[in-house]
Amino acid sequence: MSTRRDPYTDTDEGPVVEETRPKLKKPKLYKVLLLNDDYTPMEFVVEVLERFFGKRREQAVQIMLHVHQKGVGVCGVYTHDIGETKVRQVMDCARERQYPLQCTMEPE
Repeated sequence: MSTRRDPYTDTDEGPVVEETRPKLKKPKLYKVLLLNDDYTPMEFVVEVLERFFGKRREQAVQIMLHVHQKGVGVCGVYTHDIGETKVRQVMDCARERQYPLQCTMEPE
């Protein structure tokens, strides 16, 4: 009994296995935003930016002033899960300190 060889997929060493690489998509990014209010102390906002967003003092002050003057400011841009975690951390911390600070996220 003879075995037939497929001339397109078999070689003398055996079948040819073509390696395919999956096409990876970049994850969708989200802006994490702080919203201004009339009650949360500026120093607390600076603390939040340093603690949860890794901002240096000078950069945290600049973002805080932007939020204060414009009503909203971007803290950072992250994947959905990381952004969601940061929003939750900020909201939990503000709630613990009894400040009405609001933090949200939106698609970039």
